[in-house]
Amino acid sequence: MNLTDLKQGTKAIVSDISKINDLVQQRLIDMGLVEGVEVCLKRTMPFGGPVMVEVCGQCLSLRRREASCIGVR
Repeated sequence: MNLTDLKQGTKAIVSDISKINDLVQQRLIDMGLVEGVEVCLKRTMPFGGPVMVEVCGQCLSLRRREASCIGVR
């Protein structure tokens, strides 16, 4: 299951971020999106736009193709 499979308002635990580009992966780690952290899908934008997730009390906007590479459970 990946981050884009979640429904709005659903919480999950990040299980895999290794499929993302190394540069983007490092930026996400710097912002607190690491394996084992709880995330909440706040909003998905229409027409294939970005998704907004809450991580460690802050909201992040991720490109949909990058969010689809983040595994959750």
